[in-house]
Amino acid sequence: MRKDREDRQAFSGERTHSRKRRSGILLKGLIGFLLLILVVGGVGTYYVYQQLKPVTLAGEIEVEIPSGSSLSSIANKLEEKGVIKNATVFSYYVRYEGTGATLKAGTYQFSGSPTVSSLIDTLSKGSKAEVVRFTIPEGWNVTQIAQGLAEKGLIDREKFLKEVNEGDFSQFDFVSAIPKKEGRKYRLEGYLFPETYEVKKGADEHEIILTMLRQFEKEWKPEWNEELKKRNMTPDDAVNLASIVEREVVNDKERPTVAGIFYNRIRDNWKLQSCATVQFVLGKQRDVITFKDLEVESPYNTYIHEGLPPGPIASPGRASLDAVAKPEQNDYFFFVTKKDGTQEHYFSKTFAEHASKNAKSQGSW
Repeated sequence: MRKDREDRQAFSGERTHSRKRRSGILLKGLIGFLLLILVVGGVGTYYVYQQLKPVTLAGEIEVEIPSGSSLSSIANKLEEKGVIKNATVFSYYVRYEGTGATLKAGTYQFSGSPTVSSLIDTLSKGSKAEVVRFTIPEGWNVTQIAQGLAEKGLIDREKFLKEVNEGDFSQFDFVSAIPKKEGRKYRLEGYLFPETYEVKKGADEHEIILTMLRQFEKEWKPEWNEELKKRNMTPDDAVNLASIVEREVVNDKERPTVAGIFYNRIRDNWKLQSCATVQFVLGKQRDVITFKDLEVESPYNTYIHEGLPPGPIASPGRASLDAVAKPEQNDYFFFVTKKDGTQEHYFSKTFAEHASKNAKSQGSW
C-alpha cells in the first residue's frame, strides 16, 4: 500500500512538472510571437515612414491628372513623375486619411520637397493655374519656333535662342549626348518636338524649352536605338537625317522611301544633295532653288559638303523619326516632286531615269 501511494505521488509530481514545462514553453512561444509582431510592426512602420518622406525635385515638375482618374492612377502618375516614392503606400495613406474622393483633375506644378500632406492639399484644392496653348508645326526650325512664340508674347526671342544654346538641360541624357560640332548653329535644333502644348501663364523661356524636351523624350522609342546601331547611326545622326526628311517630304507614306534614298547615298559615299539644307542656309523658303543657291558656302550645304550637316535643320515629327529608324529598303537614288498638286514624288534608280521624270514633272513632255 505504501509503495502504491509513493508511486501515485511520484506520478502526480511528474504530471505537475510536465504541466509547468509545457506552460513555460507556451509562455516563451507567446512572448516570441509578441516580439515578432512588434519587430514586424516596427519594420513595417519604418518602411511606410521612409516611403512617405518628401522627394527633392530637380526643378519644377508638371503633372497632368486627367478627368475621371482613380486614386491609384493619380498615385501612379505622381510616382511616374518622381513626385512621390511609392504609389501603393501613398494610396493607402490617402485612404486612411479619408481624402481620396477630394483629389481633383488638372495640371499641377510641383517643386522643392513637397510633403504628402501638401500634395494632398494641393490636389484637393484643384488646379487653378491659368494656362496658355501654342502649337509647334512639324518642320519648324529653332528660329521659326522662337519667332512664333515671341509673336504670341510668350517669350523674348533672343533669350529663347540663348537658352537653346546655353541653358542647363543636363537632366536629359539625349541632350548631354549631343556632340559639340564646329559650325552647329543651335544645340537643341531638332529636339524641340513639334506638338500642341499647354504651359502655365508666365512660364519663362527655360520652362517652355523644358516642356518640349520632355515631349521629345516621351516620343523617342527605345527600339529605334537598336535599329540605328545596325546602320552605325547615333540618335543625334538620326534626328539630323530625320529633320532633312521632314523638310523634303509632305506625305508620311513617302518618308521611309526618301529615308532609304538618303541611306543609299550615304552608303555609296554620295553627297546628300538635299535642297532642304540649302533652304536652311538661305534662311527662308524659296519655291525655286537656283544653281547659284546650290553653291552657297556653308557646312549645312549638302550639295558641296559630304555627309550629314553639323546638326539638324528643323524639328522632325514622329513619322520622319520612325522613317529614319526603319527606312524602306530600295534601289532608288533620286526623287523629284510631281508638281501635280499631290505633293508626291517620282523615284528613280538612275540619273537618266531621274532626268526623264524631272522633265515630266516640269511638264516638258
